[in-house]
Amino acid sequence: MTAPIPRVMVPGSVARNEVFAVKAIIQHQMETGLRTDSSGVTIPRKIINRFVCRYGGIEVFRVDLHEAVSANPFFEFHLRATESARLEFIWEEDGGATYSLSHDMMVA
Repeated sequence: MTAPIPRVMVPGSVARNEVFAVKAIIQHQMETGLRTDSSGVTIPRKIINRFVCRYGGIEVFRVDLHEAVSANPFFEFHLRATESARLEFIWEEDGGATYSLSHDMMVA
């Protein structure tokens, strides 16, 4: 099993009050907890169950996920550029593992 790989796409800089697109994906092998292995043992659920984006430390986007989510969940949303600040992206997995990236947004 490969380690999850998070990626984001955001502009390097934007004008003040400009609305910009944020795209985030994590390459993640999901398990619903509904399948069994060759021995008939249930494979434990292991999904990305939450994605959060913070802008300047303030939560601006959140998604709670459940069994029906696809592998490699992709999100696209829009934000308004209000100030130069850090964008933080956090993916949480069943079992407590977290994966994160950050990007410093420059607002002109």
